[in-house]
Amino acid sequence: MSKINKEKLLAGYVFGDIDNEEYVYLPGSEIGSEHPMCILEKKGAREDVSIEEAVDLVNRLALRAVKHPLLGFKSF
Repeated sequence: MSKINKEKLLAGYVFGDIDNEEYVYLPGSEIGSEHPMCILEKKGAREDVSIEEAVDLVNRLALRAVKHPLLGFKSF
């Protein structure tokens, strides 16, 4: 697991692929929780994923920090 990408997710950065409409981010309501859950968005559908799964998706799918259509560059 990439510690840098985990720290960026915890800091609120949005990772994604704009062309495929896929985004991974940590919602503000999860800040400070013991086991934070991230959001995986695919073409508007949302799914909860653990922070470990989110980091794995960012690495495996080569997602980059992007601007979300509604949230902007950071989720909180």
